[in-house]
Amino acid sequence: MITRPVTGAIHISQAFDQARKQGRAALMPYFTLGYPDAERSLEIIRAVAQSGADLIELGMPFSDPLADGPTIQRSTQQALAQGMTVRRCLELTSDLRKRGVELPLLLMGYLNPILSYGEERFAFDAAASGADGLIIPDLPPEEAGVLKGACQDAGLAQVYLLAPTSTVERIQLAVGRSSGFVYLVSVTGVTGERTALPDDLVEFIQRVRETTDKPLAVGFGISTPEQVAQIGRLADGVIVGSALISAVSSGKDPICGATEFIANLRAGLESS
Repeated sequence: MITRPVTGAIHISQAFDQARKQGRAALMPYFTLGYPDAERSLEIIRAVAQSGADLIELGMPFSDPLADGPTIQRSTQQALAQGMTVRRCLELTSDLRKRGVELPLLLMGYLNPILSYGEERFAFDAAASGADGLIIPDLPPEEAGVLKGACQDAGLAQVYLLAPTSTVERIQLAVGRSSGFVYLVSVTGVTGERTALPDDLVEFIQRVRETTDKPLAVGFGISTPEQVAQIGRLADGVIVGSALISAVSSGKDPICGATEFIANLRAGLESS
């Protein structure tokens, strides 16, 4: 079993605090476990951790990823075709800890595989693997009773998503039940690279900020150092996924592609 000196929520909060002390937002890349294969995904994630990430979102492949665009869908399908399962994802998370990755790790996945695995068993095993928290896009906070209790018992943070269309009531509910940080979806759509940030993003961030002092991290559609710098002036964290997978997929050397991409994003945050 992986032992942690603090709970997942505290470990996550410490990462945001450290970035804030450095005068910047935290960088949180997403990468799919098992892509392009299990071993190389570990090498890529380790390179990401060493190249400027503050936290890492680990994608657990699922056959019907409702919140994900074509880039992440392709990566999850390839991982599934090679036999990735929930159990294997937890084993890879444990392997990352054994390889010296100490940053907060959050498992991002969908509810059906967790239900099949068993919610209480999953929370315990996720914590034992070294995960700090969960992000489950298709689990609304009012329906998370069993998993919520299991995460609390296991010391795992639970992070809920808010969209620009979220009502005041929805914002208050998600903010109140999120631990570690609150995930703000920048657009009403799926993940994927976009050429420009939405016009209403500033107003959306401000609306949520009025309800909480928890860290706010923005994801979906962010792909360039310039966009990261823009978000970094508004929020406490920036989440980038599809663009990282594209950088890994487009070059001859996935490790070099990941390293250069993350270093450039970190430079964008520091310049902001």
